[in-house]
Amino acid sequence: MSSLCVYHVSSPALPNKVLTHLEDIASTLAEHGVTFDRWQAETPLARDASHEEVISAYRTQIDKLMTEHGHGLMDVLTVKRDHPQKAELRAELLEEHHYDNDVVRFFAAGLGLFSLHIGDFVYAVQCERNDLISIPAGTRHWFDMGEHPHLVMIRLARDAQGRAPKFNSESIAGQFPRLDD
Repeated sequence: MSSLCVYHVSSPALPNKVLTHLEDIASTLAEHGVTFDRWQAETPLARDASHEEVISAYRTQIDKLMTEHGHGLMDVLTVKRDHPQKAELRAELLEEHHYDNDVVRFFAAGLGLFSLHIGDFVYAVQCERNDLISIPAGTRHWFDMGEHPHLVMIRLARDAQGRAPKFNSESIAGQFPRLDD
């Protein structure tokens, strides 16, 4: 189930607010320029769908978003339990970072936890299948795919330069709950 837990940076063990309804999550995040939405596939997807089949199932929504926001790059990231570099990928993304481009991610399968560090608060957004999140450029955040990941995620970006993460020298990421907690 998609959810949003809002923590004050001084109390990482106890959320101030927990939301589970799409409209509540979307409106709370929208106050900070973050888009949260849910898409439905135009065609059913098999568990072992290829990247091309994943893109095809969401083509109309992807094209609309790419046109509206000027995204020129798209790819599909698949990380499953047997991924040979899952531990390294997870460790890198668990460090607080930001991008020069908006971060646009759509979950075609599986789940993950985006934690956004905005001012004195952390907004932990658990995304699952059919969830879209768009995080404005420059927003400090980290991502957890869990110890035993399962996700298929469509990633959009404006250009290749803006896709490189910029890690922050001070990070509070390790203080907050992870996906498996």
